[in-house]
Amino acid sequence: MATPILAELPPIEAPWLEIDLTEQRLRAWQGTRVVHECSVSSGANGVGQHEGSGQTPGGWHYVRASIGQGLPENAVFRGRRFTGEVFSPTLGEQNPDRDWILTRILWLCGLEPGVNRGGSVDSQRRYIYLHGTPPHEPMGVAASHGCVRLRNQDLLWIFEVAVPGTPVWLHT
Repeated sequence: MATPILAELPPIEAPWLEIDLTEQRLRAWQGTRVVHECSVSSGANGVGQHEGSGQTPGGWHYVRASIGQGLPENAVFRGRRFTGEVFSPTLGEQNPDRDWILTRILWLCGLEPGVNRGGSVDSQRRYIYLHGTPPHEPMGVAASHGCVRLRNQDLLWIFEVAVPGTPVWLHT
């Protein structure tokens, strides 16, 4: 996996992701062409970089790790590990306060020192992911704890395209 170089972003031909935090939209690009678009849900506390803020960070990132390949849809994760559970409405009712991380995880790493990389603003150390969420959770509105939530069908598509090293631009 090659780490993207800021001066070369966005890529002219390669895949990359754009997440508009104002519109709550993700666009998957292949160079200069949008190849997929979907609603997302980012941090309910808004946009921000600092650890413990519950905000979604802005700026250029890249996919540092892809987690969950081969697991069932709605696989439940805790600490980036499959718990052995598969989300269902019954499981949701039994655990009403759980922050569900489902199906797949794309773990982001910041590319901009002092903005989203290093110190108290480090996106990777803040465990900022793109991940699945239960079907009853809203899309198109900021409602997460800082990560970017997606519907399973969109996440599964993006998981195949946004391999480790793929640039991700989060902006307002």
